[in-house]
Amino acid sequence: MEIANLDHLGLVAGTIDEIGIEDIINKRLGKNKSEKVSAGKVVKAMILNALGLVSSPLYLFAKFFEGKAIEHLIGELALVI
Repeated sequence: MEIANLDHLGLVAGTIDEIGIEDIINKRLGKNKSEKVSAGKVVKAMILNALGLVSSPLYLFAKFFEGKAIEHLIGELALVI
């Protein structure tokens, strides 16, 4: 059993899904066959990072998601991040 933390990010992710930001971005930009992660998911991850109440530099972006339930926050393709 592995325990992962959602904190307030579950609410933020739910709001992003409710508004449909990810879908809007994906429709506008389209999808390239070589993409592993859609642009909408990347923007969702960036919003979660920005609202994660952490003032860390962008190069520590991947470290921010360590210990968090990213498959619940972003989706199944988020495991590539």
